[in-house]
Amino acid sequence: MSNIRIYELARELNMPNMALLEKLKEMDILVSSHMSAVDPETVTRIKDDLMGTKQEELEVTRIKPTVIRRRRRTLKKEVAPEKPDAEPEAPIEKEVAPLEPENPVKKSDEEAIEPKAEELPDLKIIKPEKVKKAKKKKGPSAKIIKLPVSPKPKVSEVEEVQAKKPPKKHEQAAVSIKKKPVVPSPPPEQVEAKKKTKKRPEEPIKDKKFFKKKISFRRKEVVEGAALYSERQRIRKTRKGAKGKIAISPQKPQITVPKAIKRKFKIDETIVLSDLARRMGIKAGELIKQLMSLGAIATVNQTIDFDTAALVAAEFDYELEKASFEEESIIKIEEDDPSKLMLRPPVVTIMGHVDHGKTSLLDVIRKTRVTDSEAGGITQHIAAYFVSTEKGHIVFLDTPGHEAFTAMRARGAKVTDLVVLVVAADDGVMPQTIEAINHSKAAEVPIIVAINKIDKQNADPERVRRELSEAGILSEDWGGDTIFLEVSAKENQGIDNLLEMILLQAELLELKANPEKLARGHVIEAKLDSGRGPVATVLIKDGTIHTGESVVCGIHHGKVRALLNERSIRVEKAGPSIPVRILGLSGVPLAGDELIALPFDKSAKQVSIFRSQKQRSKNLSKTSRLSLEKLHEKMQEGEIKDLNLIIKADVQGSIEALSDSLTKLGNEEVKINVIHSATGTIVESDVFLAAGSNAIIVGFNVRPGLKVVDLANEENVDIRFYDVIYNVIKEIKDAIVGMMSSTFKEQNLGRAEIREVFRIPKVGAIAGCYVTDGKIERGQRARIVRDGVVGYDGKIASLRRYKDDAKEVQTGYECGIGIENYHDFKIGDIIECYYLEEIKPKID
Repeated sequence: MSNIRIYELARELNMPNMALLEKLKEMDILVSSHMSAVDPETVTRIKDDLMGTKQEELEVTRIKPTVIRRRRRTLKKEVAPEKPDAEPEAPIEKEVAPLEPENPVKKSDEEAIEPKAEELPDLKIIKPEKVKKAKKKKGPSAKIIKLPVSPKPKVSEVEEVQAKKPPKKHEQAAVSIKKKPVVPSPPPEQVEAKKKTKKRPEEPIKDKKFFKKKISFRRKEVVEGAALYSERQRIRKTRKGAKGKIAISPQKPQITVPKAIKRKFKIDETIVLSDLARRMGIKAGELIKQLMSLGAIATVNQTIDFDTAALVAAEFDYELEKASFEEESIIKIEEDDPSKLMLRPPVVTIMGHVDHGKTSLLDVIRKTRVTDSEAGGITQHIAAYFVSTEKGHIVFLDTPGHEAFTAMRARGAKVTDLVVLVVAADDGVMPQTIEAINHSKAAEVPIIVAINKIDKQNADPERVRRELSEAGILSEDWGGDTIFLEVSAKENQGIDNLLEMILLQAELLELKANPEKLARGHVIEAKLDSGRGPVATVLIKDGTIHTGESVVCGIHHGKVRALLNERSIRVEKAGPSIPVRILGLSGVPLAGDELIALPFDKSAKQVSIFRSQKQRSKNLSKTSRLSLEKLHEKMQEGEIKDLNLIIKADVQGSIEALSDSLTKLGNEEVKINVIHSATGTIVESDVFLAAGSNAIIVGFNVRPGLKVVDLANEENVDIRFYDVIYNVIKEIKDAIVGMMSSTFKEQNLGRAEIREVFRIPKVGAIAGCYVTDGKIERGQRARIVRDGVVGYDGKIASLRRYKDDAKEVQTGYECGIGIENYHDFKIGDIIECYYLEEIKPKID
């Protein structure tokens, strides 16, 4: 016999695993868990030990209801001498008393209880003999009952209980009698064993007694719950007598018409088509069909704007309203108290064409050398400077003059009070000069013209005045209202006069602001610093900003962690017209975003979340909308080549300029896609994005780490680094030209007439020709013309003159010509020799 596991032995002995484990612990048999195995000798020892205890239990339980209980109740005096034998077993009796449904005991119980009044006097004399006889008979019977617990005794037990149903009073009386003597606590092992055996026979009795009621109650609950959510089932209940029967019959779907109040609901500016269908209670397919009938195509997961949603909803008699976040209730515009208004420094923007001396002029005013630090000697960032003069304070904004920085110039014109237009005396009015004039006029900002480089020999200030008058800027000397000043940044001429005129003009404008209210300003430039995080250069327009205040800037928010001036010195506050760098924002804002200080951080966060959700919805709606008119164009886009770019720059303004300039380079054949742009260094996520989208990474004034370079080499991602915007545009142009398909122009070389055809074994037909015009070259293309119709177009495979191979044959000579994969020559055919000249595309 092999080893047996504890749980198998417990199952064989019909007892719980834990009870068996406790018993083994008492027997000093070491086992770790119910999965442990024991040898056959130990199994025999366990069984012998357990069988002995169970025999004693059975003997006690059999004596209990027939002798001890009844005689204690009726004959206390006679039972007294038997107490020494019965008392040690009494606690077992009392705890086992509820165990009435035990098969072998039941029959003896009934026989002993039935002669209740008549036979009790006779039992006094026979009592000791009965106890001895019962002990002898119970030994073998107990073994048979307890070891093979078969299902048959349970069936007979149920039948006996059902047969015993009429005398319920006797049962109740017996139960009440047995509960009274339960005072001492029995051993835990016997209690657990008895409790387990107690529950097993009672469960089928309860199930049998309340079976129908339970089932009907549960089914009733399930059906009612299903009826709440299913519109295709109807529950019909029919009761026959006391029994309930439930019948479910299918019902045809009914179209429920919503109430008038439900036909009107609010949505945001955009909504996903599936959400709209769910809120309207209409299938998404119906909405898609309706959209197609209106001339638009959308899928279930695409976003549509409010106007499109309202138009579709109207077709189904629904009315939509725009539910907008009341941002105005949080961001309130305070009216200024005239008594609190104070004079503020003027904000002056220096504009003009590239390399006309704008930054050099500002360097003289600030007594610095900013131009030397710029790549290529040209300004590529917008910068703000606070300058203190003897006559007052002035804030200067220096904007780039390159054509790519149009957005920067427009942004500088919006936040400024005065524009200084710098024009080189030796160069005159240029395209960006005209553009700067237009920006200033659009912003309704007065202009002061500074004619620079008058120290040069070829300087011609009168030419500048004449060209500017043609552009609508008329000098005061010529009867206009624009101040013209001649300066030289190199020789430091006319600088004081320029500053004096700026302050005089500012006095006429009466620039005032309230420094006591919450600050408002505009982002001039923004970048992601490796040590400081997002840094935004903000020009405060009104109010005063302090360290620790909560602000919202575009879609970002945060608390002002630190304020730095243009020399990176910490300041505690910044008033009106003061440029300052702010640290502590949640992200890098876009240049031109408005910064607003709020009293509570919670308000700033709410506005930021609302704006970001709104921006995301707009972006989704832009990419997902598709009309029937554009469907054909989308289908033809497979012929268009894409050049995907990822732009990483040091500041937000450079990204803006690069994105605009490079996108404009696209044409009908090559499309430029800026799939991602951000400030900061090139990271690994940029490389993975470029690898997945087959893009080129353009780094402007940023460098990647060593790990990023290694990763780019592994992924075969091209990373280009630039510090001058000219070089970026030039190389991207070359890349576009390489992607564009070239055009070919046919150039004729010569003609030959076939006068004889030679058939050569294993070679084929060879045309004996006479060159009538130009020349015939081997390897060039040739077409066979027969009666004015082109019969074949191929390549000249062989060219011979007599027996020698020839590279070319000139006019007036005879030769043999073999055409690749063609042998159907006929006398009189013309062979035209030509080549295709490739013409590469150009981008202006």
